[in-house]
Amino acid sequence: MGGKYRITGNAYPRMRRPRHRRRLVLAAVAAVVALGLAGWGTLQLIDVFTGGDKKAAAADHKKKCAASKPAAPAKALPRPAGIKVNVYNATPRSGLAKAAADELKKRGFAIGKVGNAPAAYDKKVPGTGMLLGAPAAVDSSFTVLGTQLPGSAHRTDTRKTADVDLILGTKFKALNTPGAAATALTALTKPAPAPSPC
Repeated sequence: MGGKYRITGNAYPRMRRPRHRRRLVLAAVAAVVALGLAGWGTLQLIDVFTGGDKKAAAADHKKKCAASKPAAPAKALPRPAGIKVNVYNATPRSGLAKAAADELKKRGFAIGKVGNAPAAYDKKVPGTGMLLGAPAAVDSSFTVLGTQLPGSAHRTDTRKTADVDLILGTKFKALNTPGAAATALTALTKPAPAPSPC
């Protein structure tokens, strides 16, 4: 070629794209992010296999244990001898009240009145039975007497005395066996502690 396009000398001009600084900046940022993620992942793996932050884990464990502990011990329940029970029969079958009262007496309960249920409850107790007493008896006498007749309903009235009425219902067949009643009563007075990692 001649004229102004004539090449002179030993070197040829290099025909390359101009450098862009944006690409360099993006590559540097990407490298920093990749290194940061790799380092963070490595630390996480180390924590998994070595137990992590033991102090923080111990503090969390103490908080959970403190929250799971019971606030106060359970209220002491009365002994069967301290509970006066009136036994009433609300079924058409005769002799149930006397038989149940005799069995409760053998188990240590104090027996009061025995007979047919009052008109308000006669043949109107659909389940196995009902415990009727003052509001104070709900968490004490009802709990103990309820071990003798599982599934009994509980109802309170306005009486001022501590005695409890046991009204036998239409589905009543027999009191709980002495062994099962004793086991239930023991579970109430001495509950087994729940297993705890604390």
